Amino acid sequence: MAVFRGAGVAIVTPFTEDNKVNYEELGNMIDYQIQQGTDAIIICGTTGESSTLSHEEHDECIQFAIERTNKRVPVIAGTGSNSTEEAIRLSTHAEKAGADGLLVVTPYYNKATQKGLIEYYTKIAESVSIPIIMYNVPSRTGCNIEPETAIYLAQNVKNIVAIKEASGNISQVAKLSSLANGCIDIYSGNDDQIVPILSLGGIGVISVLSNVEPKVTHNIVQAYFDGNVEESRRLQLEVIPLVEALFCEVNPIPVKVATRLMGWNVGGLRSPLCEMEDKNLEILKRELKKRRLIQ
Repeated sequence: MAVFRGAGVAIVTPFTEDNKVNYEELGNMIDYQIQQGTDAIIICGTTGESSTLSHEEHDECIQFAIERTNKRVPVIAGTGSNSTEEAIRLSTHAEKAGADGLLVVTPYYNKATQKGLIEYYTKIAESVSIPIIMYNVPSRTGCNIEPETAIYLAQNVKNIVAIKEASGNISQVAKLSSLANGCIDIYSGNDDQIVPILSLGGIGVISVLSNVEPKVTHNIVQAYFDGNVEESRRLQLEVIPLVEALFCEVNPIPVKVATRLMGWNVGGLRSPLCEMEDKNLEILKRELKKRRLIQ
């Protein structure tokens, strides 16, 4: 059974003026996402600046999201790490807190071999009983989950059930789907490839775009599921300029700025992330205005 079907938001982590987690605003954002039709909350992912959260903050954000969501939609906790032991600690904590699933990124910086990835994911999966979504984003981690590796893990580790594919390589996703024969769920990890990945058998997206356009992102997926492929494609193509603006600098810089421009009290970015270049900020503002998300 899928962890979720549809559009899950990789939600930003709002900060206060003194750079602490703003739990009040995080709660408001979670409520808004659910009201707008978002199908799952993904907490402490890349977009949530997980790499600059302390261990205590990471645990607390996951606990808070689970309690605030209160079973209205699934909560998937980002628990990957460059250390297998740390990933196990994060994962076991998230399970105890009540997470519905885990999003486990490949071990960044270490550049594990495929054998190393199998050991990493197997050890984490054996430490918990809830389902795991592997997160493949080689542009950030320097490490790619080859289709054969993903299939091996899905077939041999019972709670490894899905993969977030953010390689950007549609040919790789096609190969993965052709080998899978239904043994692994595939989520798009790129907002400009939602429909292409759905057409290859994907069951949803883990989305940055959902932070600013939750209803539209949900509708892209739902229209496809409803058999209205033309509508799904139309919505996908309409958001491409906004998606490009949201990735004109490294994620989550633009989306954090976008949510702030839209009136959310999200605060700043934690170093080494920084504020946008002026020229890129103007691009982002232009696209937000076109979508009538800001004045």
